[in-house]
Amino acid sequence: MVFQELSIQGVFKISLNPVSDNRGWFNRLYCKEMFANAGIDFSITQINHSFTKMKGSFRGIHYQIAPFSEYKLITCISGAVLDFGVDLRKNSDTLFQSISVELSESNQQALLLPPGVGHAFQTLEDNTGLLYLHSSFYNKHYEGGIPYNDPKINLNLPLEIADISERDRKHPLIETNFQGIEYEV
Repeated sequence: MVFQELSIQGVFKISLNPVSDNRGWFNRLYCKEMFANAGIDFSITQINHSFTKMKGSFRGIHYQIAPFSEYKLITCISGAVLDFGVDLRKNSDTLFQSISVELSESNQQALLLPPGVGHAFQTLEDNTGLLYLHSSFYNKHYEGGIPYNDPKINLNLPLEIADISERDRKHPLIETNFQGIEYEV
């Protein structure tokens, strides 16, 4: 694994190193020791898998607040997405800034988002599957969301939105006095 910190502190693009032979390949998605060597204290508490049928679908922007704030490691196991991290951390120098990384079945990349950074993605292909490794349990009472078109956040979507859930469509805009969320590492 090669860890590359992106323009938002604590957000890493991780290049996986598959071992190939005539049968195919084998890939390590997570190794506690390799994460620790990169200075990241991340242990898996929950693993989720999403499947999205239609190219252009959008999910997010989702996050959890303390005491259920979480690291989230995302990898694409089928299809392709443009995956986004949005900094929502109180006192962050990059508050409201976003990054995007293309994740696909073929490019062998993963994205690590730290606590306080919201997550979203848009599918670039039909029949796309993502695998999420979380450091905290999901708790609906500590979840939050922001709409993709909030004027404080400039997500550059590559496609017109083909499908979005009612829940994601109805997230409230960021309030004028919002200064970031409290989070725990």
